[in-house]
Amino acid sequence: MAFNIEEVRPSTPSLPPSAEADAAAQSPIRAYLLGRGNSAISDAAFRWLMLLSGLSIFAIIGIIAGELIAGSRITLAKFGIHFFFGTAWDPVSGHYGALPFIYGTLVSSLIALIIAVPLSIGLAVFLTEMCPKPLRAPLSFLTELLAAIPSVVYGLWAIFVLAPILRDHVNPVLIHFFGWTGLFAKPNFGIGMLAAGVILAIMILPIISSLTREVMTAVPRTQREAVLALGATRWEMIRMGVLRNARIGIVGAVILGLGRALGETMAVTMVIGNRPDIVKNLLSPAYSMASVLANEFTEASDRTYLSALVEIGLALFIITILVNALARLLVWAVTRGAPARAS
Repeated sequence: MAFNIEEVRPSTPSLPPSAEADAAAQSPIRAYLLGRGNSAISDAAFRWLMLLSGLSIFAIIGIIAGELIAGSRITLAKFGIHFFFGTAWDPVSGHYGALPFIYGTLVSSLIALIIAVPLSIGLAVFLTEMCPKPLRAPLSFLTELLAAIPSVVYGLWAIFVLAPILRDHVNPVLIHFFGWTGLFAKPNFGIGMLAAGVILAIMILPIISSLTREVMTAVPRTQREAVLALGATRWEMIRMGVLRNARIGIVGAVILGLGRALGETMAVTMVIGNRPDIVKNLLSPAYSMASVLANEFTEASDRTYLSALVEIGLALFIITILVNALARLLVWAVTRGAPARAS
């Protein structure tokens, strides 16, 4: 019996059309890589370029700090550390003290955190654990949209909308029920420390909420499943399985929001009242470090006055750098540098 060799010869498997297209697309890249020769020079140049890009950040920070120190050398030599504890701000008489501005900055930022932190954590928990899928994307978009609104728009809204609401509806209630504490007392202008804290709370809410949501999604799903398997309710699962594991990152998000509140300028300047006083009443006008720089820098008539303003900027710069560095460290501590996983 004769056999046909063509019939028994194994057929060569053909590649799928998609694989053939990928091979055809990669052939020019393969030809380039094989024919490029030695790439040691280009690799070294690329490495040094990236190194210079990274070091440029340190150079920029160093230049800013050096200019601020050089610009404030007059008051640094004249007042020393007492500049930060002085309460008088009288450029005409040559008396400069930064304590009223430090007090206004810290108190308004603290009010903002008291209002924004519970709302931000509640919003992050809802979006991460409880929100229906059709609403998750729109709510996340609207929350992040708040961070894109310019601060001057917030200030205008606070002047024409927020301040009248506080003056006519909120402040009278606070004076009636909590006036005995001394924190809420007349006169009631609508603008002041409380108004500045409220507008700052709205501005830092998307920052704290977004970072808290990222940290919560970084918590492994096995943590949630383990707590639910033990018979916990949804609230107990969120409290013990999610929030407890993400608490360091949440603190980092709060501190990062604090850094934004400390440096906010235009919105605070429009509603804080701009009066350098240290008062217990939160409804009275006050001043912040960023506000005094925005209002008085162009009016500095002598070198000592200008040096005092630059030293306030130096203090604000140092505080902001330290706050942001601490926030980044705390966020890294919970995520270990790994990208957040989808819930």
